[in-house]
Amino acid sequence: MEYVFEGIFRWLHVFFGILWIGLLYFFNWVNSAFAPTMDADTKRKVVPELMPRALYWFRWGAAFTWVTGVLLLLIVYYHQQALFEGSAHWSVATIVMIALVFVAPFIYDALYKGPLKDPTTGFIAGLVLALVVLLLFAYWAHFSFRGYAIHLGAMFGTIMAFNVWFRIWPSQQTIITATKNGQAPDPAIVALAGTRSKHNTYMSVPLVFTMVGQHETWAANPIYLTIIVLVGWGLVYHIYDRAKNVKGF
Repeated sequence: MEYVFEGIFRWLHVFFGILWIGLLYFFNWVNSAFAPTMDADTKRKVVPELMPRALYWFRWGAAFTWVTGVLLLLIVYYHQQALFEGSAHWSVATIVMIALVFVAPFIYDALYKGPLKDPTTGFIAGLVLALVVLLLFAYWAHFSFRGYAIHLGAMFGTIMAFNVWFRIWPSQQTIITATKNGQAPDPAIVALAGTRSKHNTYMSVPLVFTMVGQHETWAANPIYLTIIVLVGWGLVYHIYDRAKNVKGF
């Protein structure tokens, strides 16, 4: 019976993930270039109608992607023991590293509001932190490659869902209300929403690899997986650069 639930949750996880990440890419690579072309009157008409609808599916897609992802972790990695290989078993290190996945949003939030606020510093530090976490997963908690790959993805996904519900959505509510009233939104709130949405876009690409690349034995090393994170971030950077040059008719 557990395999039936696993199949259903996996199906729903992918469906809700497509809904969430598809809208994330629309916001970052389509709407971000389109919105500045609207004049104030057009924004007052379009933004209050378009954005609440898009953000409804965006935030609930994020919520259900996260919930089904946690259910898959429980079934596949904790119940079916795919978390380990060989003689490794549950330990204090295991519990600490799993707990880190779920407290990571609060650590991330504090760091990226403070010492890692600068984009360049944040980029480099993010890569270093990803490597450190992978090394701890692999050599302290003794996770299998599948185990530490998916838990890095779960960490990214948990941070992303946190951003959606506690940083992007509240900020967008304020922005939409101001726009509807013909007022200029607070630049700090606009910057927060934009930055966290951009962070989510960068995390999403390596996250997809951790979901689908768990049987790529050539990547079964924390350093190689960190390089994949870097390549994913490079791909996102390239698409951002390309997106700003795509024009309407």
